[in-house]
Amino acid sequence: MANQRLCNQKKLSLIALSEVGSRSRPLWSTSRATSESSLGVEPTPGCANNVTLDGLIPMHKQARSAGQETVNIPAYPRYGGFRVLAIGGGTGLANLLKGLKQYVRTMDDSISALEPRITELSAVVTVTDDGGSSGRLRKECNMLPPGDIRNCIAALSEDEALLSRLFQHRFQAVSNLNGHSFGNLFLAALTAITGDFAEAVKQSSEILATRGHIYPSTASDVQLEAVMADGTRVGGETNITASTGRIKDLHLVPPDVQPLPQTLAAIASADLITIGPGSLFTSLVPNLLVHGIPEAVAASPAVKVLVCNLMTEANESLGLSAADHIQVLTNHARTRILDYALVNATPASAELKIKYAEEHASQIVADVDGIEALGVNVILGDYLEEVDGVARHATDRVSRDLLRLLRHTFRKEWPERSQTFVDCFGPSSTRSC
Repeated sequence: MANQRLCNQKKLSLIALSEVGSRSRPLWSTSRATSESSLGVEPTPGCANNVTLDGLIPMHKQARSAGQETVNIPAYPRYGGFRVLAIGGGTGLANLLKGLKQYVRTMDDSISALEPRITELSAVVTVTDDGGSSGRLRKECNMLPPGDIRNCIAALSEDEALLSRLFQHRFQAVSNLNGHSFGNLFLAALTAITGDFAEAVKQSSEILATRGHIYPSTASDVQLEAVMADGTRVGGETNITASTGRIKDLHLVPPDVQPLPQTLAAIASADLITIGPGSLFTSLVPNLLVHGIPEAVAASPAVKVLVCNLMTEANESLGLSAADHIQVLTNHARTRILDYALVNATPASAELKIKYAEEHASQIVADVDGIEALGVNVILGDYLEEVDGVARHATDRVSRDLLRLLRHTFRKEWPERSQTFVDCFGPSSTRSC
C-alpha cells in the first residue's frame, strides 16, 4: 500500500531536465523520451508505470551554458477539456482540423486521464477567394466565397471519407455546372434559403454533424489588395496569387469590415489559438486584417501558436524564413499575437527539393535565433510528410504536440507549477502560473 501511494504521488510529479545547448537549440524538442531513471530518479518498486515524459522537454535558456538544472513539474492532471480555435484558410487549415478532430471528446466520454481532450473545436476561415467555383458563385449569387469553408466542413464531418468525396466532387463539362463543386452549391443553396451566409455555414455544419464550429472571418463582401515591392498595386486574390512580384503590404477593400460576434467570443474563450498553416498572404494575413480579430487574439489568455508552413511559395513567400513569416504576421496584426512557433526540422528528400525548385519554391528555413529575437518560443519537430510528391504536414504529430504544449502551459490546471518551470519559457514570455 505504501508503495502504491508513493507510485500515485510520483504520477503527480514529473521531473524534467533542462539541457545544455548552443544558441541554435530550440526551446522545446519533441524528438526524445525521458524516463525516471534517465532523470536520476529512483524507480518505485511495485509501481507498474513509472512516469515517462515523452515529448516536450523544456530547455532553460539561462541554463544553456550553466549545466543541468532539475525542474519539478506536476503530472498531467485529469482536466475537463480544452477549447481550441484554428485560424487560417485553404487546404492547410482543413488538414490541421482533420488532425485536431481526433481529440474532440464529449464530457461524458470515458477516456484515460492522460489522454488529451478537446471539448470545443472552432475555425475562423478567410473569405477573400475570387477565383474558380467560389468566384463564380460570389458574383452570380452575391454571396461570400464558400470554397475554404467547404473544405473545413468536410474535414470536421463525422463521416469524413464519404463527405469529403461528396463535397469535393466537381461537375464536368456537361452543363453550366461545369467546374462547380457540390459543396459550394450546397452552401449556395443554404445561403439562398436562410438569407445569411454565416447561418448557412452553421446549419450545414449541423446537417453534416461536424465536430466543431466554423466561422467566416467576416460576413462582409471583401477583396484583397496588395502593395508590391515596386509600389504597384494588385487587386483580387487570384491576381495576387498569379503575380510574380514580392508583396510588401496587404489590405482589405473595404478596410473597416467587422468580424462575427461569435468569432470574437470563440477567441476570448479559447485555451489554444493556432494560426496556419496556409498561404501567408492569401490565407493567413487576411484574417488579421479584419478589424477586431488581431486585438482579440492579443487580449486572449490562450496559448497562441503559429503552425509554420513547410515550403515557400514562389508568388507569396519566396525566400522568406520562418522568422520572416512571423514578422509579416506581426506587421499586419499591428500587435504581438504569437507565443510559440511549431516549426518542421525534418529535411525534405532530394526528389522533393528538385520538384519544388522547378516551381521556384524551397523548404522554409527554421531560423531559431531569428524567431526567438521576435519574442516567440520555438518548437522543432518531425512534421513533414511527403505524399505523392507533395509536402504535407503530419497533422497527427502536429496535433499531438500542440496539445502536449497546451497541457504543459495551461495555467488553470497547473496552479502549483513552480516559478522555475515558468522561466523555461524564456524572458519573452509574460505567462505566469
